[in-house]
Amino acid sequence: MDISAQISPTARGLKAARDTAYPSSRQLLQRLFWIYVAGGTAGVGVTMLLALLGYEFTVQQWIAVGIFGTPGILIYTLFDLWLIARHYRPLGDVLTLLDQGRMPDPATHSRGLACALNLPFLSFVRISLPHACGAAATGLSAMLFGNWLLDTQFAVWQIVIFNSTIVLFAAPAHAIVEFFALSRALSPVIRRLSAYEDALLPEDAAKLFAVRLRNKLSYLAVFVSTLPTIFIAASIILKLNLLVEELRLPVSDADLQPIWLWIGSAVLIVSLGSLVMSVLTANEVTRSARQLVDAMKSVEKGELDVQLTVTGTDEYAEIFRGFNLMITGLRDEVAMLELTHDLSRELHIDTLIARIMGATTELLDADRATLLLHDPKPRELWSRYADGLGTTEIRIPDTSGVAGDVFMTGITANLDDPYSDPRFNQDVDKRTGYRTMNMLCMAVPNKSGERIAVIQVLNKQRPGGFTAKDETRLMAFSSQIAITLENANLFDEVLTISNYNENIRASSSNGILTVDMDGIITTANQAALDILRTSEHELINRSAIEWFEPHNRWIVDAIDRVRDTGARDISVDTPLLFAEGRDASVNLKVAPLHDQENQVLGTLLLIEDISNEQRVKATMARFMSKEVADQLLASDGGQLEGKSQRISILFSDIRGFTGLSESLGATGTVSLLNEYFEEMVEVVFRHRGILDKYIGDAIMALFGAPFTSDVDADNAVAVANEMMAALRILNQRRISAGGAALDVGIGIGTGEAVIGNIGSTKRLEYTAIGDCVNMSSRLEGATKQYGVPILISEFTVADLRQPAKLREIDLIRVKGKDNPVAVFEALDHYTPEIFPNLDDTVAAFNTGMRHYRSRQFSVAQTYFKDALYAHPGDKPSRIFLERCAAFLNSPPPANWDGVWTMTDK
Repeated sequence: MDISAQISPTARGLKAARDTAYPSSRQLLQRLFWIYVAGGTAGVGVTMLLALLGYEFTVQQWIAVGIFGTPGILIYTLFDLWLIARHYRPLGDVLTLLDQGRMPDPATHSRGLACALNLPFLSFVRISLPHACGAAATGLSAMLFGNWLLDTQFAVWQIVIFNSTIVLFAAPAHAIVEFFALSRALSPVIRRLSAYEDALLPEDAAKLFAVRLRNKLSYLAVFVSTLPTIFIAASIILKLNLLVEELRLPVSDADLQPIWLWIGSAVLIVSLGSLVMSVLTANEVTRSARQLVDAMKSVEKGELDVQLTVTGTDEYAEIFRGFNLMITGLRDEVAMLELTHDLSRELHIDTLIARIMGATTELLDADRATLLLHDPKPRELWSRYADGLGTTEIRIPDTSGVAGDVFMTGITANLDDPYSDPRFNQDVDKRTGYRTMNMLCMAVPNKSGERIAVIQVLNKQRPGGFTAKDETRLMAFSSQIAITLENANLFDEVLTISNYNENIRASSSNGILTVDMDGIITTANQAALDILRTSEHELINRSAIEWFEPHNRWIVDAIDRVRDTGARDISVDTPLLFAEGRDASVNLKVAPLHDQENQVLGTLLLIEDISNEQRVKATMARFMSKEVADQLLASDGGQLEGKSQRISILFSDIRGFTGLSESLGATGTVSLLNEYFEEMVEVVFRHRGILDKYIGDAIMALFGAPFTSDVDADNAVAVANEMMAALRILNQRRISAGGAALDVGIGIGTGEAVIGNIGSTKRLEYTAIGDCVNMSSRLEGATKQYGVPILISEFTVADLRQPAKLREIDLIRVKGKDNPVAVFEALDHYTPEIFPNLDDTVAAFNTGMRHYRSRQFSVAQTYFKDALYAHPGDKPSRIFLERCAAFLNSPPPANWDGVWTMTDK
């Protein structure tokens, strides 16, 4: 794919400058030296040739010129070479950098370019002045030294005419040749430098030597025509006089005066004619050039109504015609840009269509125009136009008529006689009475080449119909139309998205704020105003620091962190403080705000007011741990609906509370319960339990509701053990304060239960119901009978995942149930001081239980006595010792299964 047309002229110039082979800095300097040496050698050669042919030098005189002239030639040649190197230095610095692949800075580049432009003129001045003077001085000194030292007898006329030849002929010719040779040699170098940067700095531009064309032509006329003519005439007169003298002809000066007069008149006429012709030519060329320069300066000022009159047939006539064509095209482009600029401000599609049709009519000097947009869904071309007070819309299939064919093929239709084209639908003209004389129809593609519309222009006002130039202008305008249409469509899309986003912002329950890079609050939705308890007038265009400090400095810090790091910042459950009180709890998310080019515009603040949630959480925290409350709030609420699942239930009750409350009174009782519940409930929450309810002095706690886990039974047993430990600490405080110690019983059961919000529509309570709940309550009551603080069911023991110190107490059948249940005592809360010889007691008790269930009551008695010996206060051992004695006196029936039936609840 050829991409050369897609890059800028500057880029193409740089590419050409890199791809073209240019002389290096050293090579260019050597070439300048060579041009000078070649020009000087040619000048010396021409001078010597003239001397050989007409100056009548003897051999001795030639030897003197060679001996005494050579040192002078070397001296002024070396001086010229030094001047060339000095003048070349700024240009050499730039070329050296470019040769090394480095880009010169603008100042260095500007100096080098100015040097390249000035070098031809500097060479001309150098040859015309120091070089010419040095050469003439060399010739004069060589002749004088020859006469003095070698007696060469140079005549005065020889000295004068020889040095005149140097000054008036050889040096000017050398200067002119070197001027044009250097100009030619430096042209590619100047193009090379201009490809990188063609602008001169003002200080360097002021140093340029501007030699006008008139001066160049006048110089050529004088030094190329006039001076050589004078020189030849003088030479002829001199030769004639010498000839008369040598031949000793009887001719007097009066006789020679007519010849001298004739020669002088001829020279004068030729010189004046040469000067007049050069001046006339220079004036003519300068006049045309001045017209062109003045016209270009007018264009630079923005005046495009310039038109150059062609008055001749020379090259300037062609230049003037090209300039006029360029200005006409430029005026067309400016007119098109003005139209495009005017259209770009219109974003409403209906108005835009009308303005495009009007602009197209004006641009192509036509009678009317129609813009048909493509609707891809129904595959139609459509347009709308004003019709009285209303608007009429036309739609045609995108394959119908001239417009449809142009749209489908993309080939422009320029019809001089539309009626002869089978694609043209004449019915429209017949209905409207309009006569279509000619038509120009063109597809309008977007930047990706997809055709999005068709524009057709009718009836060119000037004879001849639409031209190729009209097609070009319409094609250029079509590209602008496509951009304008896409901008209008983009505006509609942006407006739709903006309205959509605004609706989202307005309907969002979260506060949304935007802060620009200067820390100014730019937008806020209604939710943000409500959360911040302010109005839009008070908040917008205020500094975030001014608004949030000093009470909410943490928000400003979050904005600063996001602005510095570019990372999002989240603050959870943070208090939003207000001067008047009534603080709020919020979650704050701060994120960088980017534009479509990923440039940071500011920060976006999303404020979620969780004050109500915090109140709910605070309420829930009275019944469950914070972690469970958070987990429940994070769920969809379905966890509170009625469902059946396996849970563990703990019941605890204060022993002898009735009598205790009577002795304490109402105030003391409430104080006692508050102190007791504070300690016990904290233990429940510590192990992810839920406080189901207080039942007087009793506590009902659930484990595994609403969220189950593998350690629910372990948590329940751990809570029971820690409650007993906490009770001992509480009792120590009470005894120290002169109060009575408390005694509690705890029962734990595990099984399937129905859990959920239970109650009426006016009052619901999250609780659990089922046999396992009843079992837990029965076990709590059984602790009084067995004299132990904690009893747990066999189902709880089966669910334990962690080691626990237990002993099986009995196999019981609770009231209302037929199936017996094994019950165990939790022992981990005992200390050696409270339960001495625990392991020995439990071992003897377990052995006694095996014999007891084997109906070996006398043997069992022995082990229960051992248990009591180890710990006299072990009530279960005492109970079974009494049972053994009873069964020995009155044996149980043959079908006895060792189960003890509970008669009380």
